[in-house]
Amino acid sequence: MKEKLQRFMIGRYGVDSLNKFLLGASIVLMIMSMLTRRGNALYTLALLLLAFSYVRMFSRNTQKRYQENIKFWNIKNKFLGFFKKQRSYMEQRKTHHIYKCPTCRQKIRIPRGKGRICVTCPACKTEFIKNS
Repeated sequence: MKEKLQRFMIGRYGVDSLNKFLLGASIVLMIMSMLTRRGNALYTLALLLLAFSYVRMFSRNTQKRYQENIKFWNIKNKFLGFFKKQRSYMEQRKTHHIYKCPTCRQKIRIPRGKGRICVTCPACKTEFIKNS
């Protein structure tokens, strides 16, 4: 039986990160459909996502599925990149002040505990005084 499935999947796209996301989203929507009054709409949406993921999985057009996965990764990285940047800022705030240049809005990182200092913006060379 395993060999038959392997032979069937030869030349087909299979599972990638977009398919995993679609399967996870469909499971979440199915659970939500059981818990809410508008269960029919959520359940229908979950079935559509599930069907779309299976169509992608069994597709022989691997180049198109690969391009869809690349677009998904770009969107995912853009979305998660914002939160990673915010987390990094929160970790740096323990040891550094982060100021914005008043003219060009460039972010400048200054170490804490140095007293009143003159900060020079590396982008526009504007000087301004801040407490560190």
